[in-house]
Amino acid sequence: MTRELIMFDMDGVLVEVTGSYRETIRQTVEHFTGKPVTYDMIQAYKNAGGWNNDWALSQKMAADLGVEVGYHAVIDHFQELFLGNGDDGLILREKWIAKPGLLERLGRDFDLGIFTGRPRHELSLSLSRLASELPFDPVVTADDVQHGKPHPEGLLRVAELRTGQPMWYVGDTVDDARCARGAGVAFIGVASQSHGRRTELLALFRQEQAAAVLEDINQLEAFLANRPAHP
Repeated sequence: MTRELIMFDMDGVLVEVTGSYRETIRQTVEHFTGKPVTYDMIQAYKNAGGWNNDWALSQKMAADLGVEVGYHAVIDHFQELFLGNGDDGLILREKWIAKPGLLERLGRDFDLGIFTGRPRHELSLSLSRLASELPFDPVVTADDVQHGKPHPEGLLRVAELRTGQPMWYVGDTVDDARCARGAGVAFIGVASQSHGRRTELLALFRQEQAAAVLEDINQLEAFLANRPAHP
């Protein structure tokens, strides 16, 4: 039997990013607009779809709050907050979600890879700090595609690399789900109980024909052990 491939999104799936990427969006928009921004506001844009790029999202939110900001100005401030000077960036707030041993056990029966909207450098920073021992392959980042999610280019690239290999994509946004559907890849959604707009997200995942919805990836092992035939 051909080994199946599990491709993971990074943010919100492998790594908790409320205090890193989401907080950086919040602080960036507040910096340029002087107006309060909440995580719920950010999630509303994420659920609307089309805002996988957090720089573009920050610019859009600022514009919707009445302040036009140049894209490169947004990037500069965002990156200053997120990366800091190496020892004080918000990226250091990230925490690994998988419990010890989970991915190692999955790796015995499945190939494990990552497709993320992060730049490769930022992915490498977090993996080297949180999971340096895990051999993800293939790894596809924002630097490897011309079109970000929800465009299916990233998963189609993986399919070219792994011709004929059955694939799952695990993600936490409607853009992840739409990317998987566009690529013809079975999708597993992640929607934590603490998610501010969970009911809305669950409905979106159903619309996108998710094979399953988990509270976090620590439920993935049980789902795969009892999974139906691969779609």
